Amino acid sequence: MTVTPVIEVSDAGIRFKRNRRSRRSFKDLFAGSNRRSRSGEFWPLRNVSFTVAPGEAIGVVGRNGQGKSTLLKLVAEVVFADEGHVRVGAGVAPLIEITGGFVDDLTVRDNVYLTAGLHGMRKSEIDERFDEIIAFSEIGDFLDTPYKHLSSGMKVRIAFAVISRLEEPIILVDEVLAVGDKAFREKCYRRIEELLAGGRTLFFVSHSEKDLRRFCTRGLYLDKGALVLDAPIAEVLDRYNAEYGVHP
Repeated sequence: MTVTPVIEVSDAGIRFKRNRRSRRSFKDLFAGSNRRSRSGEFWPLRNVSFTVAPGEAIGVVGRNGQGKSTLLKLVAEVVFADEGHVRVGAGVAPLIEITGGFVDDLTVRDNVYLTAGLHGMRKSEIDERFDEIIAFSEIGDFLDTPYKHLSSGMKVRIAFAVISRLEEPIILVDEVLAVGDKAFREKCYRRIEELLAGGRTLFFVSHSEKDLRRFCTRGLYLDKGALVLDAPIAEVLDRYNAEYGVHP
C-alpha cells in the first residue's frame, strides 16, 4: 500500500540578497535561473529533494548557516522557493521563532486567542483549552501583561504551550527551546513524545545530539546549502561527527 507523503520537496532552492539595495535589471526577469544568479545573491538552499511520510520524526543536522532554519521556514510556508517546489499536504504547527507569531503589544491572554485562532481553532475550543495552555506555560500571573514585557524564557513557555495544543498533523520545532530552563524544556520534550506517540509528524532542529537521537529516527544532513545525506539519524550524526568532530 502506497503512503501519500505529507511533505514533498523537489529540487527546491531559495535565493537571498546580501545587499538589500541591489536591483534586478529588466533583462534578469526573462533570464534562466543560472543567468539570474548575481554576485550580490546567494543560495542558502539549492537542489534539495526529499519526501516525508505521515508520522515520521525528522532531525535536520548541519553547522550554523547551512540552511536548517531556512528549510523549516520553507515547510512552514513562511518563505517560498525560488526554484523547484515544496508541497505540504497537511496543517503545520510551527515553533520556529521565539515569538511564535505573537504580537508584542497584545496581552498574553489576547495572544493565546489570536494565535490559536489563526491556526483554525474556534473560540469555543480555545475557551475549553485555555486553562490547560496557561497551566502548562506556568505564567498564569502574567495573563494581562503585554507580550513584549515577558522574558525570553516566558515567551518560549507560552508559545510552546499554544503551538503544542494545536491539532495540526505536522510539528516544526527549531532551536527556540534552548532558551527555556532545563525543567521546562524536559516538560516540553515529554509533550513532543506524546504528540509523536499520537502519530504526528515532527521536523526538529537542535544542536543537541542527545535530543536528536531521542526524538528522531531519520536525519537530513545539510552542508553548504545542499542535502548531502538522507538516512537514519544515527548514520547522519556519525557522518557529521566524523567530518567536523563536533555535535551539530
